[in-house]
Amino acid sequence: MSGHSKWATTKHKKAAADAKRGNLFTKLSKNISVAARAGADPNFNFSLRLSIDKAKEANMPKDKIELAIQRGAGGADGATIEEVLYEAFGPSGAALLIAGVTDNKNRTTSEIKTILGKNGGTFGAQNSVKWMFEHKGVVHLAPEQIKNNDELMLELLEIGADDVAEEEGGLTIYCGFVNFEKVKKQLEQKNLKLEYAEMEWVAKDKIPVNDDVRSQVERMVEILEEHDDVNSVYSNIA
Repeated sequence: MSGHSKWATTKHKKAAADAKRGNLFTKLSKNISVAARAGADPNFNFSLRLSIDKAKEANMPKDKIELAIQRGAGGADGATIEEVLYEAFGPSGAALLIAGVTDNKNRTTSEIKTILGKNGGTFGAQNSVKWMFEHKGVVHLAPEQIKNNDELMLELLEIGADDVAEEEGGLTIYCGFVNFEKVKKQLEQKNLKLEYAEMEWVAKDKIPVNDDVRSQVERMVEILEEHDDVNSVYSNIA
């Protein structure tokens, strides 16, 4: 089992930042379009279903969701978009993975490089950072959703979860993509409300930093995530 983490604090800050962004629907639309390339039916495309669920949570209008699906599946005109994953280093060498989608990779790359340079960061060479992370499904349950932690933990591990972390804000479940749908469905069948369910880049090892460095890294992450083409930024700081 993993130890205590600052999941609740981190996700609260991210949710607050998301709520302030006027471009949230644009980001959600791009993610839906990218996922829809593998199939326009969310019943047979788990990645698309995750993207649609996130859009619905943000109260994105149904017609915008449908248009984004059509665009990704080739049923509507629009610019070609692609996923990007930048490797970078922040203050005191903190490792950063910057995930997003863009319709102009050269522009996005240049703008991300500028943001990093202005805030004490640098681009990393290919695989200079990525090897420090694992791409995992992450599901979070609030404390009030859980009646028997130990029993639920064992059940989730038996059906494919890699780890279950008991934290101050509830339970966080980690699993590989191949088991993500199964774990998510098992929780939903128990009528448990999932606070969060997404694929993330999870650091294999967290490095301890002092408060000043943590503040600098969090500020850099905040600035990067305000960029129109950036979905999430992941770091390896504890």
